[in-house]
Amino acid sequence: MRRILAVAIFVFLSASAALAEEFTNDLWNAAEPVYQKTLEHPFLTGLSDGTLPKRRFQFYLVQDAQYLRVFGQALSILASKAPDEEWAATLNQHAIDTLKAERTLHDSILQSYGVDSRAARTAGMAPTAVAYTNHILAVTSQRPFIEGLAAVLPCYWIYEKVGKHLAAKGSPEKEYNEWIAMYGGGGFESSVKAVLHMMNETAGRESAEGKRRATEQFARSARYEYLFWDMAWREERWLP
Repeated sequence: MRRILAVAIFVFLSASAALAEEFTNDLWNAAEPVYQKTLEHPFLTGLSDGTLPKRRFQFYLVQDAQYLRVFGQALSILASKAPDEEWAATLNQHAIDTLKAERTLHDSILQSYGVDSRAARTAGMAPTAVAYTNHILAVTSQRPFIEGLAAVLPCYWIYEKVGKHLAAKGSPEKEYNEWIAMYGGGGFESSVKAVLHMMNETAGRESAEGKRRATEQFARSARYEYLFWDMAWREERWLP
C-alpha cells in the first residue's frame, strides 16, 4: 500500500512539474508573433548589417538608460514580494547588475559618440518609454508576484533571444557588436534561466485565472519591447 501511495505521489509531482514547465512555453507562444515581427524590424536588421544610422542607436541608448533605471526599481519592488528568500536575493542582484553592466557598456558607447553619459541618464523619456516604464512599475507594485514577474520577463527573454539571433550573424560595426555580445553571451543566459525557473515554479502554485492574467501582462510587455525599438527607429518625440 505504501509503495502504491509513493508511486502515486511521484506521478502527481512529476505531472505538476511538467505542467509548470509548460507554462513558460505558453507564455512564449503568446508572444511568438510579436517576436517574429521584432526580428524583422529595421532597427534590428540594421544592427546586424551595419546600416542602422548611429544617431538612431544613440537615441536608443539614451532612452534605454532611462528605462534601465526604472527597470531596476521594478525588480526591487518585485523582490520585496518574492515568496522565496533566494528569489528575492536574485532579483535584487539583477537590479544591481542591470544598472552596473549595461550602464558601463552604454556609457562607453555614448562617450565614443561624444555624448555625456550623465546627461543621457537625465534626458527626458520619449512617449513609448514613459508608457512601458509606467506599465512595469504599475504591475510590479500593484499586482500579484506572478503578474509582476510576467511583466518584466520579456525584457530578459526577448533580449536573450534577439542577442543570440544577432550574434549568429555579427555586425560590421564595433559598437553594434559590443551591444549584441552583451545579450547573446552565456552570462545573460544564466539570468534569464533563473527568472524562467521562478516563473515555472510560481505557475505551479497558481490558479488558471492567475496564469491567464500573467499571460496578458507578458504579451503586453512583449509588444512594448517591439515598440521600444520602433520608438528608437522613429526617434520618437512628444507632440505637439
